Amino acid sequence: MMELNGWFSLDHVLFSLDSRGVTLIDLCSAVIGLTCVFLATRARKENFWVGYAYNVLLFFLFMQKHLYASMLLQPVSFALNLYGHYRWTHPKEGEADAKKELKISLLSWRQRGVYLGGWMVLALCWGFVLSHLHLLNEGLFPPARQPYLDAFVMVTFLIAQLLSAKKKLECWACWMTANVTNFILYLRSGLVFMPIVATAYMVMAVFGFLGWRRRRQAESNRVLV
Repeated sequence: MMELNGWFSLDHVLFSLDSRGVTLIDLCSAVIGLTCVFLATRARKENFWVGYAYNVLLFFLFMQKHLYASMLLQPVSFALNLYGHYRWTHPKEGEADAKKELKISLLSWRQRGVYLGGWMVLALCWGFVLSHLHLLNEGLFPPARQPYLDAFVMVTFLIAQLLSAKKKLECWACWMTANVTNFILYLRSGLVFMPIVATAYMVMAVFGFLGWRRRRQAESNRVLV
C-alpha cells in the first residue's frame, strides 16, 4: 500500500493536461479550495472548517514546488482561519447581524490607505528575503523560481484573509487581485491544473463580492426598519 507521502507526492500523477501531469494533491486542493470559497461567498461560517484542511494540503503542494512564500503562508493562514472563525461566531456588541454572527462592514478610507501601504512594503521586503533564502542553505532551500511574484501573492492572500476574518467587503477586491497574480505564478511554475482552478476562484470572487454587498445592504435596511 502506498504511504501517505506517496499519495501526496508530485510523482503521483492521475492524468495529464497539455502533456503535464495533474496529481492527487492538485485535485484534492482544487476541490477543497473551491468548496471553501463557495461557502465563503455565501457568508457561511463552515468555510473555516474546510479552510483548515485546505491549508494543510497547500503547505505540502508548495513545499514540493519550492514556492516558499506560499508554503510559509499556510501556517499563518491557518492561524487567521482560527481568528476569523472566532470573530464570525463571537461578534462584539453592535457588530452582530440578524443571525447573531459578525455582520459585513466596510473599511474607512484611512484604513484602506494603511492596508495598501503595508501591502506594498511587505511584498517588497519578503520578495527580497526569498531571493536570498538559498544563500542560507541551498540544499534545504533551492533558489526560488519567482521570489517577488511569490511574495506578492503571499502578502495579497494574507491581507485578503485578514479582511475576510473581519468580514470586510473589501476582502473580495484582494481575493480578485490574488487570483490574477496566482494564475500567473502557477503558469510560470509549470502548474497546469491550478491555473484553471484560479480562474474558477476569480469568478467565485466576483459572485462573493456581489453577494456580500447585497447582504450588507439588506442588513442596513433591516436596521433602519
